[in-house]
Amino acid sequence: MRRILLPIGLAFIASTMPAIASAQTAGVAQMGPRPFFLVNEMSDGALKTQLQSCLSRPIFTRRDFAIGHRGAAMQFPEHTKESYEAASRSGAGIVECDVTFTKDKELVCRHAQNDLHTTTNILATDLAAKCVKPFTPATFDGAGNLVTPASAECRTSELTLAEFKSLRGKMDAFNPRALTVAEYMAGTANWRTDLYSGPTSGTLMSHKESIELFKKLGVKMTPELKSPAVPMPFEGFTQQAYAQKMIDEYVAAKVPPSKVWPQSFDKNDVLYWVQATPSFGRQAVYLDDANVVADLPSAAELVEYKAQGIQIVAPPTFALLALDGSGKIVPSEYANNARAAGLDIITWTLERSGILADGNNGYYYQGIDPAIQREGDVMTVIDVLAKQVGVKGIFSDWPATIAYYANCMNLR
Repeated sequence: MRRILLPIGLAFIASTMPAIASAQTAGVAQMGPRPFFLVNEMSDGALKTQLQSCLSRPIFTRRDFAIGHRGAAMQFPEHTKESYEAASRSGAGIVECDVTFTKDKELVCRHAQNDLHTTTNILATDLAAKCVKPFTPATFDGAGNLVTPASAECRTSELTLAEFKSLRGKMDAFNPRALTVAEYMAGTANWRTDLYSGPTSGTLMSHKESIELFKKLGVKMTPELKSPAVPMPFEGFTQQAYAQKMIDEYVAAKVPPSKVWPQSFDKNDVLYWVQATPSFGRQAVYLDDANVVADLPSAAELVEYKAQGIQIVAPPTFALLALDGSGKIVPSEYANNARAAGLDIITWTLERSGILADGNNGYYYQGIDPAIQREGDVMTVIDVLAKQVGVKGIFSDWPATIAYYANCMNLR
């Protein structure tokens, strides 16, 4: 038999085909340049050396430890088809659809029922006439100081599903100094981008459509039931019916409960799932809306959560971290209390704070900001959350950052 000699490049591809096929089955991921930039930006030390050892890996895969927060919202309009696809491609093993409802009581993916004015192009369409508060330009005093910011409020509950689907998603932002609709819609932070917010992209999705897309992408799902902006019941639609409908759409789509983590900031929603839909309630996530450390639940309250059947809590990242006497990032008192209560922990949200080296990194880094000196320090934060706090997953606006760490540390 004649031996066929392949060029070096083709020979390498042929030799790696089985591994590539296996990786695709497991969910091959594209890291892009950001995780590599962050690793190289780290201060020298053992963690940097360990993470650098993975820089030349030929294949990365999706990891459940990496949760796509509203998709991949750092660069793509949140809760759009394009954002969800970007999250999956960049390593998220679980992707979030925040769930609210329309005038015809259809479930759709939006972070809030009343955010269409900042997350879509509604103000530039005829549907602006249906906004509960029309666009009002900013006002200024004689010296040019802002007196009242520009404002608007547009709700999904004022639109039918068909009307909602006619809109296009944009980056969640507004310009408070705007005098026109165009200026109001042009408020994207300079560390984000509007490159993926064009007139042919930003595809909005119903909850049902998100489920089918996630099934196709091979990712797991974490829907968050959003608090309505309208009084409940809404035209006979009760809060419990709303919570049940969200679960029913997974049942109808034949999604196993093991692949779904329903979330809510309302403990009554979580307890409803625990009691009425126990197969889904086992993975129900109680989100904590604390704004500062003083707002966090006590050790006794965390024990009570567990006694009520809640298995998973999800506080903001600052709740889980503190600084020790030497300025080193360590688990917080809340983190230790939650673990002692037997609760699993998920946290939110990394890659949402802009340029870290500038300091004053705001909500998510309160309490540990003095330890954040450079962009690569986000990897230290992830490491403490993973190894010392023991979180089960991290929401991120750019899942590749978390997925890189999880691949390198072999976290599923």
